[in-house]
Amino acid sequence: MGGNARRTTILTQHSRPLPIYRSVSEQIATRIETGIWPAGTVLPAEVALAQEFRVSVGTIRRALSELTTGGVLVRRRKTGTVVTGRIPHHSLRFFFDYFRLHSRDGQLQNSTSRMLAFDERAASAREAERLALGPEARVLHLHRLRLVSERPVMHEVIILPTHLVPGFPSEPDEVPHRIYPMLWDAFGLRISAIREEVEAEIATETDCALLGLTSPAAVLVLHEVAYDQMARPILLNDHRASTREDVYINEIQ
Repeated sequence: MGGNARRTTILTQHSRPLPIYRSVSEQIATRIETGIWPAGTVLPAEVALAQEFRVSVGTIRRALSELTTGGVLVRRRKTGTVVTGRIPHHSLRFFFDYFRLHSRDGQLQNSTSRMLAFDERAASAREAERLALGPEARVLHLHRLRLVSERPVMHEVIILPTHLVPGFPSEPDEVPHRIYPMLWDAFGLRISAIREEVEAEIATETDCALLGLTSPAAVLVLHEVAYDQMARPILLNDHRASTREDVYINEIQ
């Protein structure tokens, strides 16, 4: 996946900036996610927010509207804009943005990722079947370790058809921790549905080595297929997680 010409294309396409309102909405969502603005908080007035973020009132209004549509905020007459307490994973958009392994007291956790392997290759027969690809299709293969406060909790294998993501970052450290938002922002791929198969398995030697487990141990296994608005499968993500200190939460509302 190297080559100077390709790298130039990658940086040009991947560096396309977010719309201003989207950047503002993500900053507001981060404040909510991290508890700076907990449930019940009444946000400052639109004019005050516009001054703080150094944008127009119209931009603030659009950012708040997006978060309200997602259920993260609610507009109340006489009160203003209020944080609902429906933390971002209740919204379909934020459901794809945030990590679903929580601490055992139910608190949302921020995770980071560490790339273990990253290459481009021909799709296997199974991958081609799951992604409805032709026999000559090529895919990106990403193997990543997910960490919470530097503690390994999950490793995952992500498979993406290369023709859907021209200009995907060629260097591992250029790949963001959260893939799904980048697919929309950089490639216009909006994920509108995910199908998961969940099972438990005995940890393999690789699981034990990466997750710090002692055999025999169990791991939670998630086989995930993501679909776009046309019900086209566009991504595979197979997770293997330790639930020794964490619990998987998937809320549907």
